[in-house]
Amino acid sequence: MTIRGIPAATAAALDAEKRHRGLSLDRTVLALIDESLGLHGQRRSNGLGRFAGTWSAEEFKHFEKAVASFGEIDEDMWR
Repeated sequence: MTIRGIPAATAAALDAEKRHRGLSLDRTVLALIDESLGLHGQRRSNGLGRFAGTWSAEEFKHFEKAVASFGEIDEDMWR
């Protein structure tokens, strides 16, 4: 497979990624393709998880209960 017209910024990012992984360019590109397609059961992270965190099922239930009233319409207010 040949890919033509790779922008310089993309080529530089691929070069940095191959050095980071310690792999050849071919192996790095194949790994990135596999990860982006979720072929090994795990998608590549966008890195936001470390900032946002995650909720447990119990925390999510608590949140849903706390904001449930936000969806209610006050009929008197809309007259």
